[in-house]
Amino acid sequence: MKCPIAIIGALTALLLATSPAQAQAQDNASAALSQRLTALEADVELGTFAAYERLQARQAIAALAEASRQEREAARYVAERRVAIAEATARTQAMQREIDRLDRERSEWLVEASRRDAARARAEAERLRIQAQIQAEESARLREQTSADAEAMQDIEAALEGVTGAQNARLNAAREREAALARQEAALMAGGTLPPSTRESRGEVFTLGGDAFGSGQATLTGAAADSVKTLAAYLQAAPDGSVRVEGHTDSQGAAEANRALSQRRADAVREALIGAGVAAARIEAVGLGADQPVADNASASGRARNRRVEVIVADE
Repeated sequence: MKCPIAIIGALTALLLATSPAQAQAQDNASAALSQRLTALEADVELGTFAAYERLQARQAIAALAEASRQEREAARYVAERRVAIAEATARTQAMQREIDRLDRERSEWLVEASRRDAARARAEAERLRIQAQIQAEESARLREQTSADAEAMQDIEAALEGVTGAQNARLNAAREREAALARQEAALMAGGTLPPSTRESRGEVFTLGGDAFGSGQATLTGAAADSVKTLAAYLQAAPDGSVRVEGHTDSQGAAEANRALSQRRADAVREALIGAGVAAARIEAVGLGADQPVADNASASGRARNRRVEVIVADE
C-alpha cells in the first residue's frame, strides 16, 4: 500500500495539472486575441498607431499562453484589457491626427482668405491713387484755364478742394483698410498679437511698454518677443515703408546710462525684427534716453509710460 503522503502528492499534482479541454480553451482565447491584434496592425488607417499599447498586448497574450491554471483567468483578463486598450488608443490617435489635419487646413484657408482680401484692398487703393492723380491733374488744368477770372477761380478752387478732400478721404480709408487686413494676416501667420499702435503724422507707431524688458535689461521677454515676431510679419506684408525703432527711458538715473540702455533696447528690437525676416536696410534704431517723455516723470505711473520702445512705420 502507498503511503498517505505519496497519495496526497499525486492528488495535488492531478489537481494542478491543466486538462486538455482547459488547455484548448486557453489556446483559443490566445488565438482570438492574437487575431484581433493582427487585424489592428493590418488596418491601413489604424495600424501605425498605438505601438506601445500593441507591444503590451502582445506581451500579455504571450503571458496568457504560458499561464498556469491558477493564473489563467487573471492572465486572460489582462490580455483582453491590453488588446482593448490598444484598439481604443489606435482609434483615438487616428481621430486626433484627423482633427489636427482639419485644424491645419482651416488655418491655411483663413490665411489664404486674408491674403485675397489684402490683395483686393491693395488693388482698390492703387485704383483710388490713380484716380486721385487724374483728379489733381484735371484740377491743375482747370486752374490754368480760369486764371483770368479771379472770382471764377475762387469758385472752382472751392469745388476742387471739396472733391480732392473727399477723394483723399476715400484713399486714406482704403489705405487704413489695407493696413487692417495686413495686421490680421500678420496675426494669423505669426500666431500672436501686434503691439498697441496709433496713427500719427510721422506714420503708424507701435509701442512696446516697459514690461517688454526686465528691469535694467535689454533682452525681450517672451511675450514681447512674440509681439515683435507678429510685427515683423506685418512689416513684411507691406515691405515698402521705412522703419525707425526708438528706445526711451524715464528720467531716473544718469542721462548717459539711460541713453545707452535705450539704445541697447532699440537695437534688441531691431535685431528681433531682422531675425524674423524684415530687411535690415529698412530699419534704423536710435536710443533717446529720457529726452522725449510722454508723461510726468514725477509719478510712478508716468515713469512707467515713459519706459517704452516705439516702432514707427513711415507711410509710403
